[in-house]
Amino acid sequence: MEKPIYLKDSEDTRLFNELRKKVTQRVENIPGNRDIYIQIKAVLLPLIYVGLYFVAVFNAEKHGLYILSFVSMGIFLVLIYLNLIHEAAHNNIYKSKKLNELVLHIFDFVGANSYIWKKRHIASHHAYPNVDGWDTDIEQSGLLLIVPWIKAKGIQKYQHRFFFLVYPLYLFNWMFIRDFRDFFDTERVILKTQGKIPVREKIKMISYKLFYFFYQILVPIVFFKVSIGLALGAWFLQVIAASIFALFVLLPLHPLPDNAFPKLNKENGLPFSWLRHQLEVTNDLKENNWWVRNVLGNFNFHVAHHLFPNYSYMYYSEITEEIEKFAIEHGLAYKRFPLLTALGKHRDLLRQNANNAYYILEE
Repeated sequence: MEKPIYLKDSEDTRLFNELRKKVTQRVENIPGNRDIYIQIKAVLLPLIYVGLYFVAVFNAEKHGLYILSFVSMGIFLVLIYLNLIHEAAHNNIYKSKKLNELVLHIFDFVGANSYIWKKRHIASHHAYPNVDGWDTDIEQSGLLLIVPWIKAKGIQKYQHRFFFLVYPLYLFNWMFIRDFRDFFDTERVILKTQGKIPVREKIKMISYKLFYFFYQILVPIVFFKVSIGLALGAWFLQVIAASIFALFVLLPLHPLPDNAFPKLNKENGLPFSWLRHQLEVTNDLKENNWWVRNVLGNFNFHVAHHLFPNYSYMYYSEITEEIEKFAIEHGLAYKRFPLLTALGKHRDLLRQNANNAYYILEE
């Protein structure tokens, strides 16, 4: 199938080149190499994750400490994703691609799959954000409807009432269903951009999954005499905590009623140029403090990431200043919301989709 084509607009191309020049000059004038801080995290965060695991298994008789350690592992799993995995996929941690790939492989040890996730993120989400049928991040599950112009059916008409029960299961779906479907289901979105997946990657995916469940559940039971109930319960709570934390960070950035979900025309064309598309489908968050910048990987500056993914998040504050100023000068659609407001807007999107508001407006 032919890939979507962005609207060709020479003026928008000129605008982006002008913005890129301003951003490049701004970053080049920043003294030192801030990426060293991410490189420190590339050692520190995985060590903390492993350390929490050993705290748990060597204190198996202390059930409260065992559970707390596993739940904390879930939190650090998300921090590893935000600070390391995401940046490694864009080769933003080290100059060496091999070192970035090494960091990316951490994902395989925490229940996900680095190979298919990088394909999803780069060739699908970054290439066609919020485009139904091409962006894997909004691929429909059957339970929840994200795309406004698809008519809600069955249980989707009640999604705004039960979504809070589904979202905590996000990473369970990722580990047990999503990865396997992307590897083996020929109807999945990823195959439009990825093509045929090598057999060796399928073997690696299954092998890493087995190893993950081996050390997370079987090792504590077999070697440290942890009861089956405690081992399963602590792991379950770990994944629940990670799911809630991950979605708390990721949901407020794209799937909001204020952001566009562009439809393809008959020629597979998109209604916006590449520059305007990124601005129309993405928003920032107003929160900008030490915690967000240094612990959460500047996830609040998401527009900067989509426009300039070749820079690490350590430079997003200055880049965003240039983007916001440029957008005001040229009438571009830059959006920024408080976190809780954005989360509320996501709930509003689910409600509107459940009530088929798009079709009512169309009529």
